[in-house]
Amino acid sequence: MAQFKCCVCGKNAPLDSGSSCECGGLYQLDFTPPKYDQKLIDSAEWNIFRYRAFMPLSGGEWRDITLGEGMTATVPYKKNLLLKLEYAMPTLSFKDRGAAVLIWLCKTIGVKKVLQDSSGNAGNSIAAYCARSGIGCEIFVPKGTSLSKIRMIEAHGATCTIFDGSRDETADACRKKARDEGIYYANHVYNPMFYQGTKTFIYEVFEQHSRIPDNIFIPVGNGTLLLGCQLALNELHSVGLIEKLPHIFVVQSERCAPLVNAGKEPRSIKPEPTLAEGIAIGKPMRGREILSPSSYSGKRSFITAPEKDILPAREELGRNGLHVEHTTAAIYAAYLAYTASHSLPGDSLIPLCGAGLKSDK
Repeated sequence: MAQFKCCVCGKNAPLDSGSSCECGGLYQLDFTPPKYDQKLIDSAEWNIFRYRAFMPLSGGEWRDITLGEGMTATVPYKKNLLLKLEYAMPTLSFKDRGAAVLIWLCKTIGVKKVLQDSSGNAGNSIAAYCARSGIGCEIFVPKGTSLSKIRMIEAHGATCTIFDGSRDETADACRKKARDEGIYYANHVYNPMFYQGTKTFIYEVFEQHSRIPDNIFIPVGNGTLLLGCQLALNELHSVGLIEKLPHIFVVQSERCAPLVNAGKEPRSIKPEPTLAEGIAIGKPMRGREILSPSSYSGKRSFITAPEKDILPAREELGRNGLHVEHTTAAIYAAYLAYTASHSLPGDSLIPLCGAGLKSDK
């Protein structure tokens, strides 16, 4: 039976526990899925819940929660480069994968209202799935968040609280309110159930192509997509469906890169303003977990996206029919900068994580 396990003290807790351990440590999920087998995929479902056999929850509540998330196309862009259109989601970002599973948990354990902090995309997703499932919702966002994202949160009937502070200060304020008022903290960083949704990104790529590209470029602020992808890649590798794990490129903004050139802990930095607001996380809560070599036995490189290249990268993608937000363009900018100075064998995959309509600029 699945349960939470504290990454600090090792104490186990049931899935209806709060967002973190009494000692202050973050939870990991103590869950071993069945061996990956395509026979266990429910091909009648055209959403991420076709993979629910590999998730830790049971019951049919997901049927009243799904909005048709996932199953996004992977298309060739240029030689040896594939793009997965993750912005083709109900709320126009990949965060719908994790939000759908996290709110499935909330519905299963009887949560009536949630609090969450976000730079916008995760807030959009949580607000949408709360609306779908009849759960009350308040989202904290930092001052300067795209007005388009704020309006989307409010469109789902959620309260959007704009906090006058940095992304990290906004998170602190949200957590304090959750503690003080006893509201469930449905945070995509704290709750490891979120990664059970984002791991379906890899399931889909494998199902669509019967293989995994040699290189995957993943944007990392708090690492929600990275952690999910690593889970799924480890699963596929453990049963021999992929012989070699792909080279993962962890992409951060050059103006906010606490994981680049770090040791066991994220570097202490002062974030500078960046167009890549979605990954502008100066203190990633799971930084130690992300940096740990034990989380992924394949090759990883930590690289940055040059700020000056983000807008040109976005313009190029737009002129080729792909209108993305700035954080997504930063991934492509990092790919271009890396390949301009390094040989990159094999093919590569980039997730286009958010739609351009979410950006005000």
